[in-house]
Amino acid sequence: MTKDPKFNSKLHSKLRKINNELWKQYVTHPFVERLAAGTLSISSFKYFLAQDYLFLIQLARVYALAAYKSDNLDEIRSCAVGMSAIIDSEIQLHLDYCANWGLDKKDILATKEDLATIAYSRYVLDKGMQGDLLDLDVALSPCIIGYSEIGTRIAKDSATKFQGNPYRSWI
Repeated sequence: MTKDPKFNSKLHSKLRKINNELWKQYVTHPFVERLAAGTLSISSFKYFLAQDYLFLIQLARVYALAAYKSDNLDEIRSCAVGMSAIIDSEIQLHLDYCANWGLDKKDILATKEDLATIAYSRYVLDKGMQGDLLDLDVALSPCIIGYSEIGTRIAKDSATKFQGNPYRSWI
């Protein structure tokens, strides 16, 4: 959300170095490894999809809070674009993808928000409420950077099973 990628890159590198073991555990979590191997249970994946949808709703709120915390009109516009992308297209794309797995919006909304989903999304919002835009960025960065790193790694990893992997389209 902040506009200074050099600063964020330096900060991310520093935080990652300090927390290297935790980060490694995060990006190589058994869920991720089973997804890449195609051995993750279908029920676990469907549960993840429902939780991810519920998280997207909170993520839209994060972008709204970021707009509020912004210092200038360009930052507000950038946050508004992010929020709009989530509520105007990402959520529908997610619902369309879920439909391929036999989940409709009613099923997803009937899913109870998991404690982990609540804990992380409310943590991000709480850090954003208490601090400034940088605090919000830092709290959200494991999600944004983590998804990117995980996706890139497993897509390029020769150990990833693509042939016959039911999660290939997600990867």
